[in-house]
Amino acid sequence: MKIKTQFAAAAAILALAGAAEAQQRDQIRIVGSSTVFPFSTAAAESFGAKTQFSTPVVESTGSGGGLRLFCAGVGTEHPDIANASRRMKASEYELCQSNGVREITEVRIGFDGIVVGSANRAAEDLNLTLTQLWLALAAEVPADETCSEFVPNPNERWSDIDPSLPRQRIEVFGPPPTSGTRDAFVELGMQAGAAGIDCMAALHEADADRFENIASRIREDGRWIDAGENDNAIVQTLVNTPEAFGVFGYSFLDQNYDRLSGVSIDGVAPEFDAISDGSYPVSRSLFFYVKNQHAAIVPGLAEYVDEFTSEEAWGEFGYLTDRGLIPLAEDTRREIRERALALTAMDRAPE
Repeated sequence: MKIKTQFAAAAAILALAGAAEAQQRDQIRIVGSSTVFPFSTAAAESFGAKTQFSTPVVESTGSGGGLRLFCAGVGTEHPDIANASRRMKASEYELCQSNGVREITEVRIGFDGIVVGSANRAAEDLNLTLTQLWLALAAEVPADETCSEFVPNPNERWSDIDPSLPRQRIEVFGPPPTSGTRDAFVELGMQAGAAGIDCMAALHEADADRFENIASRIREDGRWIDAGENDNAIVQTLVNTPEAFGVFGYSFLDQNYDRLSGVSIDGVAPEFDAISDGSYPVSRSLFFYVKNQHAAIVPGLAEYVDEFTSEEAWGEFGYLTDRGLIPLAEDTRREIRERALALTAMDRAPE
């Protein structure tokens, strides 16, 4: 009852806002992450089926691209919600503020793992360390054990990194720079892998900016191939190229278990429980962001938030879990839902 009262009060307050003078749009517009896209689409379809509101339009533009659109301004020509497979950056928050998007509610929806997968069933038995992954995909690697000099990555086959790895060509299809999945992969996979080399760890201590620049750069010599924002396209490419690997969200592995296999990272397989408890090393939180100033001019915006954060949707046995979302703990869901229904705005840039 308390949550419903807060929800009604927030909607009533926002309905009186100056934004109400703008022309209304009868459909919610959602942009952003390809990883969050299937969850958002499922919530939109359920919302459209059970309410009097139109089914929201959901576009997969990538986290970075979606947040740029979201932060471009207030008014019906701009999106209402941005999905993101990583947290909003401080620079994006400042862009929103400078363009008048000053009332933003952040909703953390669950967990996802970033998978290195293949259509080759042998991938199930493959174990890569984060450092091996970095040595396969980095643009430059240390010339010697001192990291005083770096050279273009010479590794052409996985066995060039370690003789125990397959003697097949390094070929990895992954998301482009506008993707939140790529941002998270660089931070959690590439940078962590680089830090596993002693002299790179020392470089991080001595010059963090130089370390980040070297550790974050993905090679551009054809071993890594940007495959667009649509993770389903990466899945289809892997089916057609069984010797290649792909980088994508866990939900796409879960939905294609009959066609794809996930590689273990640092000895941990990309499985539901391992991502949920944090033991899988390349896991991250997923989000969406609500433009509160649109609640008065776009019918159903607050009600969509209600649908997405309902136990029927994001709960332990909800329909989003069936699609691969790894849910938050029950107490955490309750707290986030309460803030989301009240459309509680962020009061500072994300750290």
